[in-house]
This record gives sequence, C-alpha cells and structure tokens, in this order.
Amino acid sequence: MWDFRGSGFHGQESPRDSRQLGMKSRLPSALLTPPMSSSSRGPGAGARRRRTRCRRCRACVRTECGDCHFCRDMKKFGGPGRMKQSCLLRQCTAPVLPHTAVCLLCGEAGKEDTVEGEDEKFSLSLMECTICNEIVHPGCLKMGKAEGVINSEIPNCWECPRCTQEGRTSKVKGGRERHLKKKPKPPIASAEGPAVPSPSPQREKLERFKRMCQLLERVPDTSSSSSDSDSDSDSSGTSLSEDEAPGEARNGRRPARGSSGEKENRGGRRAIRPGTGGPLLSWPLGPAPPPRPPQLERHVVRPPPRSPEPDTLPLAAGSDHPLPRAAWLRVFQHLGPRELCVCMRVCRTWSRWCYDKRLWPRMDLSRRKSLTPPMLSGVVRRQPRALDLSWTGVSKKQLMWLLNRLQGLQELVLSGCSWLSVSALGSAPLPALRLLDLRWIEDVKDSQLRELLLPPPDTKPGQTESRGRLQGVAELRLAGLELTDASLRLLLRHAPQLSALDLSHCAHVGDPSVHLLTAPTSPLRETLVHLNLAGCHRLTDHCLPLFRRCPRLRRLDLRSCRQLSPEACARLAAAGPPGPFRCPEEKLLLKDS
Repeated sequence: MWDFRGSGFHGQESPRDSRQLGMKSRLPSALLTPPMSSSSRGPGAGARRRRTRCRRCRACVRTECGDCHFCRDMKKFGGPGRMKQSCLLRQCTAPVLPHTAVCLLCGEAGKEDTVEGEDEKFSLSLMECTICNEIVHPGCLKMGKAEGVINSEIPNCWECPRCTQEGRTSKVKGGRERHLKKKPKPPIASAEGPAVPSPSPQREKLERFKRMCQLLERVPDTSSSSSDSDSDSDSSGTSLSEDEAPGEARNGRRPARGSSGEKENRGGRRAIRPGTGGPLLSWPLGPAPPPRPPQLERHVVRPPPRSPEPDTLPLAAGSDHPLPRAAWLRVFQHLGPRELCVCMRVCRTWSRWCYDKRLWPRMDLSRRKSLTPPMLSGVVRRQPRALDLSWTGVSKKQLMWLLNRLQGLQELVLSGCSWLSVSALGSAPLPALRLLDLRWIEDVKDSQLRELLLPPPDTKPGQTESRGRLQGVAELRLAGLELTDASLRLLLRHAPQLSALDLSHCAHVGDPSVHLLTAPTSPLRETLVHLNLAGCHRLTDHCLPLFRRCPRLRRLDLRSCRQLSPEACARLAAAGPPGPFRCPEEKLLLKDS
C-alpha cells in the first residue's frame, strides 16, 4: 500500500528501488547535488552569452566583398536572404560581451573605464568563463589575477579560478566524464592460439563495402575467389573449431581473414572439400553466372555536319519548283513570327529555310515565367541579332548557355531580371554587342557594376592592353539603378564609345555626375548624342550650362526633375550647343539632325 503525504510518498521498496538507492550511495557527492538552474544563478550563468562585434578590428570596419556565398545570399546582392549570416571577410576577430551583461555576484556592469591602474581595471572588468559560462568581476571573487587562466585571443574571456581548482577542462563536468567513456572490449582468445584482436569499426565498414561491391558486380570468376580464400586459409596456421564459429557469429564477431577452414554458402549448407589441394565446391552445384561483357572505351561522338540546304523546292510530281531558295526567302521576310511557324509545318524544305537567321533579326521572349530547353535551343538555332529577355525568370546558367552560343548578338535586353542571372554577363564574351538594357534590376551596387565593367581577370600574362566587356557598346540603359559617381568613373573609362546613355530615375545622379560626364577628360563629351536624365531629383539649374560642352547632343530628357525650373530649360534650349533646341514637351530638348 502506498501512502501519499504532502509532496512525497512512502511505501515498500522494491528490489529495483533498493538497487537504485545502493547505486546512489556509491556515486560521488558532486553527482548527487541537484544542478542549479540558470534562473536561480542569475543572468550571468547558464548558457553562453552571444557576443557582439567589437567595431574596431579590421574585419568589422570593412565592407562586404559581394563574392562569398553569404554575400550572394543577401537580398542587396540579389540573393534570397535565407542564411542571415555576415560576410566571411567581416567575421569579427575579437567579439566582446553584450552591453546587457552584468556580474553574477553583484549584478553590476563592467566599470573598468572609471579607474586607471591595470590591476584595478582587471578587478572591475567583466570576465566570462569558457567552462561554466559565468560572467563575474574578478574582484567579486576575492581572488588574484594569477589564479585564473586568461584567454589572450578573446577579450573578457578566461577560465575562472573555481573551474581551474576543480580541474574542469571541458563542458562535461564532474564525474560524468567517466560515464560517457566507453569501456574497451577485451580481445577474443581462441582455444588453440593467442588472443585475436577485434577489428576496428573502420575496417569492418571497409570490408562490408567491398563485399557489397562484389555482390553488385556479380564477379563470374568464382573458382579464382574460392582458390584465393583456400590459399588464405592454408597460409594461416590456426583454425577455429566448429563449436566456436557459431558462438562468434552469435556474439557479432567475425573471425579474422584466413582463420576459418570451412565456410558456408548462402543457402546455409557447408562447403565440401573433395581433396586436400582441390578447390572449394558448394553443394548443390549451381549454374555458373553468365560472363560479364567487356566494357568498351567511351569516346565523345559528335553529330555529323548538316547537309547543305537545297536550292530548290521538290514537288510531289518529281520536278522542282521554278522559284529558287533566294526568292522564297524574300517572300518569307514579309512574314511575322507566327506566319513563319506555320510555314515551317508545310514541308521539310520550308522548315529548313525558315530557320535562316535573316528571317529572325529580333526575338522577343519578354514576360515569360520560365524558359524551357526547347525554347533556348530554338533561339540558338535562329541566331537573332536582338534578343529581349526582359522581366523573365531566366537563370544564370541559361543565360550563360545562350550568350556563349550567340556570338553575333548585337542587342540584349535584360530589364527587370535579377542580378543573380544578369551576373552571367561577367563571364560571357560579347564581341558584337552594341546595345545593353539593364533597367530596373534590383539590388545592384557598385561592386556588381565593377564586376561587369572591368576587363575579365583571365587575361594572358604580359598583356599590356586589356579591353573591357563593354568597349564596343554604343547604347547603355541603366534606368532605376543605384549608380554613384564611382560607377560613372568606371563607365567613362571602360565604355568610351557610348552615344546613348539612359540614367533616368537614378537617385544618386546629381550635378557632380553631370560634371563628370561633360568634363574635358571625359570621352563621352564628344560622342554623346542621346542623354536621358528624367526623374533625377538631385539635378539643379546650375548643371544646365554644362550640357553646352557636348557639341553632338541631339536629345536631352530632363522631365520629372523637380529642382529644375522650366525657365532655365527654356534658356538652354534657346542657346544650346552649337544650335538651338526645340521643346515639344516641357523639359524635353530635341534638335533636328
């Protein structure tokens, strides 16, 4: 019968309870004391406090690299923002305690700034133990500096004197260390020979993996394997008896290689040795597995070159159509993409003729959620001169695959795409590119534009002149990007042949940016024809006279610039560079060529 009184209960003890009590009486006193909770020990004990940046080391004061996998995950670099980790190059080398840390004993924060002596500063500074995680003032412990082990690499970190005196060196405290250690198993001693050491777990895994590979490959040469095992068994001088083999199998032990003289097959029947020197045979004898076919050497087999396209159209009667291929192509040039796709279904000859790149000068795949592999291969087969991929879900791998196969591409529109996919431009050669549209790409910083504008890093050794990727671009559209003056300097240096530049709705473009574009050292001063600065709210009336430095300027768009007055724009239109402008709309200046 159990008697419940108060919070405890009394009754007859079972043998199991008596064994537990006897075991508890033999345990050391350190294990019998109940652990103190973190709430009862104060805010300085329990789990380790998360440290913060020191904001003074070289890693803390630098900016993100933009290249590591943590930076590529950030949203400002075009990533999804799931890792929530800082840049690898900005990992603090000396993290400090948070400002909310207080002493466990007195409940006050660190006061080392109020004194000047070194010993007094140490006594009033907060120190965190790496073993027990307690944060205390060394002066509150009434112990000297020499009694604790101070960590010189991390500030405010030590091994407290209490842990040092008790001999604690890790997170496992007290007598629990010996309970976590596994006792070594004694080796197995055979009846006829010395003790055989047990194989290591790594050795067992390796042997198990080898046996699995042999079963999967179905090695046909059974006689060689049996003779090998026979020779191994003969080379060993000792063997286990029949009574010991099942016992070892039950204990989970496998005898050492070459120590057993008799083996069992998969069916459970014992192998029979007909002679002393003969091979090991299994009973009943089964059919030999089929021989494994020899593996042929693998070579890259490329498709044969395409046959030349026919010059005439064969008819069903056996004769040819009187119109040649060139005449048919002139007819096809008046058709649109839909009509061409219908003509491709008429016959095989028309299908081949309709793939001519002269019929596909421009391909528009804009605003498609996904691009399938047949669509990409169709684009490559047609070889267009202008490709529109704006506001699509094209990936970096797909764009790189396309650009490497479209060497004649002259116009590329990527507005609205993510920078993660647009970054493929940094590793793809575009020798014939003349127009590049990068409007409204999110989270584009100076580091990404520098990667796009700078020459490729894999230049040949000793090469003095390195061309950038946008050296031949004549029209560049960068509307809606966060461009700074540093990006404009790179643009002037590595894109000197620009005749049309779109910087509309760039929040950081102001009067200094216009001064850079029209400076005497700027190459765009003589080449710029069209300039779009609509929506740049930092422009003022002081920058309007600077546009007179551009003699070839034919179009200047200053609409939606709030700090520009219509009167100042009218004065610029009347004076203008060499000739006057006309204003069809307010703040839109045009000049007839």
